[in-house]
Amino acid sequence: MQESSNKVPEVTLAFWIIKIAATTLGETAGDTVTMTLNWGYLAGTALFLAALVLLVIWQILAKKFHPFLYWATIIASTTFGTTMADFADRSLGIGYAGGSSLLLVCLLATLGLWYWSLGSISVDTVSTPKVEMFYWTAITFSQTLGTALGDWMADSTGLGYEGGALVFGAALAVVAALYYWTNVSRVTLFWTAFILTRPLGATVGDFLDKPVDHGGLALSRPLASAVLAIFILGCLLVLPQRAGSHPGQAEAVRR
Repeated sequence: MQESSNKVPEVTLAFWIIKIAATTLGETAGDTVTMTLNWGYLAGTALFLAALVLLVIWQILAKKFHPFLYWATIIASTTFGTTMADFADRSLGIGYAGGSSLLLVCLLATLGLWYWSLGSISVDTVSTPKVEMFYWTAITFSQTLGTALGDWMADSTGLGYEGGALVFGAALAVVAALYYWTNVSRVTLFWTAFILTRPLGATVGDFLDKPVDHGGLALSRPLASAVLAIFILGCLLVLPQRAGSHPGQAEAVRR
């Protein structure tokens, strides 16, 4: 099969701004369906899984990068991650530590199989259906893992939502410092940052919509979700969005 152009956006500051907003939206939107609308975790998970599968298929079938399609798929993955993690942690009784451990194993296994199969897990290689399947599987596991980590940090460590957000924000600052001032693998740093932005969004989202007696601001979940969606839409319209460059040689993607 002939390779199509890369369908992942260039990883810039705009990418991370939209990513954090999308993960926060995933938390508030997931809670809106499962809690505010009383669908429950199982029904909410089924709904968002169906949306995610349809969007991933659409994304794979697309011939080129479409910003709105890409970010809609990201939002679907992070919303599914929210409801799936909540279902596993709370309804199935696995707990935050157990859920996080299981999801970490699944994510590492996906990345390991991806690397073993294709020799790289760089996003610069996301240009064929096979790589896209690995990419979106890893994305979904990382989003779900991030939700479990965020809930564990906020609920089980005593730090609360504000404290959890500060911890993950500080961790992202360390990753940024490593990017600018060291030669640590850019691929490793990308996946580390991608995972950490999810619990940051989860804790911020919970801080916005959880009751005051639980450490939140008790804002309306639908309203918070609408504001975040409008913000993301504005970013997509204003901030440059273009596909990352596809490397010409294998050596370029193994760095």
